Amino acid sequence: MAITAQEVNKLRQMTGAGMMDCKKALVEADGDFDKAIEILRKKGQKVSEKRADRETSEGSVFIKTNSDGKKAVLIALGCETDFVAKNEEFQRLGNDILNVAFNEGTADLEALKSLKLGDLTINDKIIELVGKIGEKIEVVAYEVIEGEKVVPYIHSNSKLGVLVALNNTNGSDVEDAGKDVAMQIAAMNPVALDKDNVDPKIIERELEIGREQARQEGKPENIVDKIAEGKLNKFFKESTLLRQSFVKDNSLTVAKYLDSVSSGLTVSAFKRVSIG
Repeated sequence: MAITAQEVNKLRQMTGAGMMDCKKALVEADGDFDKAIEILRKKGQKVSEKRADRETSEGSVFIKTNSDGKKAVLIALGCETDFVAKNEEFQRLGNDILNVAFNEGTADLEALKSLKLGDLTINDKIIELVGKIGEKIEVVAYEVIEGEKVVPYIHSNSKLGVLVALNNTNGSDVEDAGKDVAMQIAAMNPVALDKDNVDPKIIERELEIGREQARQEGKPENIVDKIAEGKLNKFFKESTLLRQSFVKDNSLTVAKYLDSVSSGLTVSAFKRVSIG
């Protein structure tokens, strides 16, 4: 049957798909709009399956905090190219997913994908956009953090985001201190808040590395463990947030910097997400 330009334009307005894709879908569906929409969605699914093994090394981080600053949600939406990351529809989808995550909340990333965004699930909305744009898109991270004061930070390239939860937030410069610490986390990528929060597997790995280095240096076996413990302590100082040297003033650790801003001020938790 003949498909008019008005019908093609109507389907385009409904779906956001390209004119030629809309025309092909309407021709295949014999002018039935519901069938044409389903055809376009299946096209998105096929594109998604074909590009499933592609790397999503580009994208954007999106963050939203509540009005009292005690809770923040972060999502990272990944894609293949910087061009798509800057695409208006991609950015809109990222913000829409963020709003659903913030308003409805869920346990984990997989559960998030099943939540409704309009008449479709988030996963189906992503597939729909994949069909229009033609490259892989996926939610690569979803984080929620709460505290007395949560300070967000998104790096200038929009590919790296940090959430910092602060406790004992009675001072006047708490927000600025939180930003400083968030930028520290972005730059230094600590593995944990303090030594007590480090994964035991990481600790054992660092001890084993220390032992092996000591043996290669020809140290006596009876002091190998002591040397490894020393190297582990150095690792804690370099790789756990509160023990790291504060980037803006190396004479202070992050913990001492926070306490100098406001007595007792500290970090209770943090999240760092980087795309690529």
